[in-house]
Amino acid sequence: MRTPNRVLLVEDEKNIARFIELELCHEDFDVVHHISGREGLKAAKDQNFDVVLLDVMLPELNGIEVCRRIRLFSQLPIILITARDAIVDRVAGLDAGADDYIVKPFAIEELLARIRSVLRRTNRLNDVITRLEFKDITIDTDAHLVEINNKALELTKTEYDLLVFLIQHKNHVVTRNLILENVWGYLVDIETNVVDVYIRHLRSKLPRESANYIETVRGVGYVMRQ
Repeated sequence: MRTPNRVLLVEDEKNIARFIELELCHEDFDVVHHISGREGLKAAKDQNFDVVLLDVMLPELNGIEVCRRIRLFSQLPIILITARDAIVDRVAGLDAGADDYIVKPFAIEELLARIRSVLRRTNRLNDVITRLEFKDITIDTDAHLVEINNKALELTKTEYDLLVFLIQHKNHVVTRNLILENVWGYLVDIETNVVDVYIRHLRSKLPRESANYIETVRGVGYVMRQ
């Protein structure tokens, strides 16, 4: 008998939280629910979970800040639950380290699909080869460690996943849709520009004095040429 995936649900709206909890339990997830940001952050520190569902508007500590603080000690997959559909708010959540977001109101089928997607990505990344190299970049996928000229490079989980994917496909131009499908695990509205945002983040962390690591192929996508 398989062990249920553990979900940390941080949501202060009782009706929504109860609905999500009942549906996830029906799908054989083990759900732990907290109503405040501080309680959710403490649970993430003290217990083991497979994924976090994190509302943005929370008492005591908002979801964006909780996400940012979780990223200081864990790469646990985080899905933000938000009533805000503005691009700036979605980008703020992704910038804080969230893996995905879902906008209220949502169908439970969509939430379940997004949970399965982040869990698949987590498991799949554990199965890739253990060492990748590109120019002066080396990646130890077992240790989740990126180094440039033997100096560690600090990346968020999504930045790391994006860099791994690009290096795995070095010398091949990859489209935005292909990146979305393989790094985020699903196709989202391309107008969100989430791929372009994360490419900019990644470029900003690579040494500026070195060669151009990530090239833009206008109208197509991106490539890392050896």
